[in-house]
Amino acid sequence: MKNLLLTLTLVLIGNFYSWAGLPVSVEGEKLPTLAPMLQQVTPSVVNIATSSMVVQHSPLFNDPFFRHFFDVPQQPRERKKTGLGSGVIIDAQQGYIVTNNHVIEKADDIVVTLSDGRKFDATIVGRDSGADVAVIQVEADNLNAIDIADSEELRVGDFVVAIGNPFGLGQTVTSGIVSALGRSGLGIEKYEDFIQTDASINPGNSGGALVNLRGELIGINTAIVGPNGGSVGIGFAIPVNMAQQIIDQLIEYGEVKRGRLGFTAQDLTPELVEAFKLKQKKGVVVARVEQDSAADKAGLVAGDVIISINGDEVKDSTDMRNKIGLMRVGEDIQLNIIRNGKNRQVTARIAEIKVFSKPGKALSEKLVGAEITMKQLENSQGGVKPVLIVSKLQPGSPAAYAGLRSGDIILSVNKMPVDDFKGFEKALKKNGQGLLLNIQRGRRALFLLVR
Repeated sequence: MKNLLLTLTLVLIGNFYSWAGLPVSVEGEKLPTLAPMLQQVTPSVVNIATSSMVVQHSPLFNDPFFRHFFDVPQQPRERKKTGLGSGVIIDAQQGYIVTNNHVIEKADDIVVTLSDGRKFDATIVGRDSGADVAVIQVEADNLNAIDIADSEELRVGDFVVAIGNPFGLGQTVTSGIVSALGRSGLGIEKYEDFIQTDASINPGNSGGALVNLRGELIGINTAIVGPNGGSVGIGFAIPVNMAQQIIDQLIEYGEVKRGRLGFTAQDLTPELVEAFKLKQKKGVVVARVEQDSAADKAGLVAGDVIISINGDEVKDSTDMRNKIGLMRVGEDIQLNIIRNGKNRQVTARIAEIKVFSKPGKALSEKLVGAEITMKQLENSQGGVKPVLIVSKLQPGSPAAYAGLRSGDIILSVNKMPVDDFKGFEKALKKNGQGLLLNIQRGRRALFLLVR
């Protein structure tokens, strides 16, 4: 009886795996295995090692008491910082490798190690922090590019395999299933539409491959949820369809040329659904339309309910931002809306996000070595606001000593809110013991004193 049950079980497993071209397990025969598929795929997954020099100074330097009485050294120290990650070869002829932006961001040197042990220096082709995707390139022969699947065909419950370089151990394979699709609103990236999987993903897996049982790429492993920084069965990957749109622009332009329509939207709530007398509960309500924007020229007005973009259903404002954010400047977009209870279609053209910049040399002698740029940044509702950003920082400058970093957003100067150069220069005239900056760094806000 036990032998009969074992035979039936193995036959069922064999039938399940047969479509993937894997060996069938029957008594005495080879056990079911993913090895044949992995032998084909693993040469396409690489290990990435990065290094960069960072400037450090004593944390006591910003304290005038310690600096005066204990002679805290002003000379900053340079320290070599290293990082590890993974990547996937997508073009064997050109040597293009896709990975996460956070794997190679701020790296001075990038070394790629292939599965056969060969090592190559890599250069950055382009990167996009908004979706956390980057493309690097190596000059090497006999590379193996991975086959790419259609991630739109994924279903919850599909078996998947994650391949990467966790904790720097070297190429490692884990398996699991697709736990959920379309995960967003996690605050991990600006543009989110993650595949969730229980295949173990750990630090170092970032940029690695998530493949189906055919060995086709379906996602780029990106992030995990874990209280101690390790896998607890909740990992996230960028769908390959989403990544491919970004990759194409990175290879062509070196960056993603995102556009905007110029309106602010909010999610539909039960109260809004009732107020607008809607039958469906998914979509977004246009709260404001900027004058002379692409949305304004297309005829969009406040109160319109957007239910689909180019025929794809809009779930909420995050979903809408993803859809618009992946479109190129100049591309036409079809918006299906509900206005006064009637369905309409509006055609708009994605407009370029205007970026204004001005060198920081005239801002203040106290900021010598720091270049400030004024930019229009998109907010969570799809609108934009002007901000001042530290675009470049010279090591050893007063701003660097104070702890300022490239990418910091300046919120106020000497306790005066600023969002443009006129306000910045006005705030500089306010006398004080130094230059008190309130800056935003990621999700944190802090004060820094530049002397």
